[in-house]
Amino acid sequence: MTTPQQPVSATRDSAPGKGGGHGMALLVIASCQLMVVLDITIVNIALPHIQTSLDFSTTSLSWVVNAYTLTFGGLLLLGGRAGDILGRRRVFIFGVLLFVIASLLGGLAQNGGQLLAARALQGVGGAIASPTSLALITTTFKEGPERNRAFGVFAAVSAGGGAIGLLAGGMLVEWLDWRWVFFVNVPIGLLIILATPRYIKESERHPGHFDILGALTSTLGMASLVYGFIRAGQDGWRDPLTLASFGVAVIMLAAFITVERRSRQPITPLHMFADRNRAGTYGIMLCLAAAMFGMFFFLTLFVQDVLDFSPLRAGLAFLPVSVIIAIGAATASQLLPKYGPKPFMVTGALLAAGGLGWLTLTDVDSTYAGSILGPMLVFGLGMGLQFVSLTLMALSRVPVHESGAASGLLNATQQVGGSLGLSILVTAFGTASANKGEDLVPAFLAEATPAQRLAFERTGQLPPPWADQVLSSGISAAFVVAACFAVVAALVALLVIQVRPDDLERLKGDAPSAAP
Repeated sequence: MTTPQQPVSATRDSAPGKGGGHGMALLVIASCQLMVVLDITIVNIALPHIQTSLDFSTTSLSWVVNAYTLTFGGLLLLGGRAGDILGRRRVFIFGVLLFVIASLLGGLAQNGGQLLAARALQGVGGAIASPTSLALITTTFKEGPERNRAFGVFAAVSAGGGAIGLLAGGMLVEWLDWRWVFFVNVPIGLLIILATPRYIKESERHPGHFDILGALTSTLGMASLVYGFIRAGQDGWRDPLTLASFGVAVIMLAAFITVERRSRQPITPLHMFADRNRAGTYGIMLCLAAAMFGMFFFLTLFVQDVLDFSPLRAGLAFLPVSVIIAIGAATASQLLPKYGPKPFMVTGALLAAGGLGWLTLTDVDSTYAGSILGPMLVFGLGMGLQFVSLTLMALSRVPVHESGAASGLLNATQQVGGSLGLSILVTAFGTASANKGEDLVPAFLAEATPAQRLAFERTGQLPPPWADQVLSSGISAAFVVAACFAVVAALVALLVIQVRPDDLERLKGDAPSAAP
């Protein structure tokens, strides 16, 4: 359906809401992004309690996470484009409202099916709200230092929200109940909805129509791709359903590209990839997301299963990561106008690779202070420097009427990178763990009690402390692969990204804004 044409006004797009105050506008936007990002990890801490309460099997429990990931990743492109056409504030409020309703339903769920349906609906709301919130920064804040600072806050929230989610999840589960990891979103979301009309002005509804065929092929393609990665992490890369999912993804995404090439108003303008810096930025985000998702996943396992941390203590263990990410993002946003984004992209990726390389040394004798905290801080600083630079480069030179599509594409790249990376890391983890387990069996049989031998024959699982050695070996192997992802990101930043003189002028606010 075609929307009526309206003139585009850069002044109107960049003005604050009728209540004024760019600081409050940024608080609203960042709060929404934090709520969406938190939900990816806050539920992880609660999974054992959810399993007991709603009688999930071990295999089906993963779908509490996957149901959200699947709809979130599959609908990001559509969510970003909807804001361009219908008005970003309107779509933003709708996405947050949908997220709030789904969170309430999740907290009230009485069985597994109800919870999974609520999680899928949460993913839909997140896919609408997240890219729209990023696009709102481009239309609310003037290009230059003001927008740089806003992107710095947004990047810190995006990168550090996962660690905050682990802490919040631990507190809610230990002090209240697992249902509060969902209920907590309700008051936050309602406050965002009430504050948005006051502090954020509606963007122009740009001329356009919904590319229905493009939306259908992109959603099916992205959902199939994300599901394929999820399935590969659980059942292996040779699983028939895994291969079928990837096959459907290839067909749908190829059809999507064909449709977009012929469409007069595509859901994702393919000319965005013609810009060398933007294409490189997407590649870097793909690699870093793969490394970051893996770091949080495997360190959560390590501190709880090997170091025997409680959920709350595990959450507190990750708090320093959020702090250092915020410091890195603030530093980068201040220095970007002087040095440009490339130094921060290269340095950030190398720091991330160094932190992950350091984590490969973890074993059963490792301690949090001696072996985990240091590499986490190095990794976090690198990610803080990276994320603000990546966000700026992905949206630089993008016309106002396509900023939602560009934001959705950056979010989709991050989501696909995380799913792809985690499935690859899980495969590396499984192979290394199996090999280590085989090596330890003779020593176990020589020292095991009769009861331990009987349990091993029945389950095939080694008991502690042998199980801790197996887990540590697998996690170390996964971190080797994650470090390789970060090295690839550094190479792309070094060889592909080119900062032009007018890029520095834009970061200083001296160049004209992108054409509407």
